[in-house]
Amino acid sequence: MTLDLDAYFARIGWSGERRPTVEVLRSVHRAHTLGIPFENLEPVLGTAPSLALPDLERKLVRSERGGYCYEHNTLLAAALTQLGFRVTLLTARVVLGAAPGDIRPRTHMLLQVDVEGDSTPWLADVGFGAHGALMEPIPLVADAELLDTPRRHRLVHAPHDGPLEMWELQTDKGGYWEPQYEFTLEPFESPDYEVINWYVATHPRSPFRQAVYAQRTLPGLHRSLSGRTLVETADDGTVEERELSDSAEVLRVLADDFGVHPPEGAVLPG
Repeated sequence: MTLDLDAYFARIGWSGERRPTVEVLRSVHRAHTLGIPFENLEPVLGTAPSLALPDLERKLVRSERGGYCYEHNTLLAAALTQLGFRVTLLTARVVLGAAPGDIRPRTHMLLQVDVEGDSTPWLADVGFGAHGALMEPIPLVADAELLDTPRRHRLVHAPHDGPLEMWELQTDKGGYWEPQYEFTLEPFESPDYEVINWYVATHPRSPFRQAVYAQRTLPGLHRSLSGRTLVETADDGTVEERELSDSAEVLRVLADDFGVHPPEGAVLPG
């Protein structure tokens, strides 16, 4: 199946020229980030989300829902491929929030995108559920910096003993560079993500099973929901935080503030 590009572009509010250029890559990436929220309701409700393209189109494009990294980046990869880009699937180890010496598994999906006639590959990622996520793709070049307003990112090589170079994405936190995740350029395939997706969605100790996580990036504002903690961060750095009272309020906030309308009859645990 191919993705319905008309429906996808309507969902993210994009109406540019459909050609595989760097500018199209940038603008589609930003529009997707602003247009479709991040959320993990399926794992919290006890199921693993489908990564089949028809199901992703039905959920993320034609419904008022979002998804997590495998869903977002699988959808973006399909759209970019149909536009004529060459897309390679990659997997990263999230280091954001990790304790010193803590080695996490590679569970985050991201994309290498090659543009015909451009010798520089690009790192694209519309599915990282954090305030430090990329707004636009970044050149896959050591020490490359990107001012993807209102954010700033850079790519560096991280210390590593393996045979492949280790890359690290960092975000500017107003005076220091905060590591987000590390990855190599080893290609992965769709069946790899079926396995990783099942593990992340169903393993008893997976954080995505324990609490609702949602992110919504809007012009001038980033909204984050972690369990019952709602955080709103303005582009000027102003932060407002409050605790939601119960699961019913969580569902209301998801619908009203994140544009995520849970399945009918959904009851959150706790």
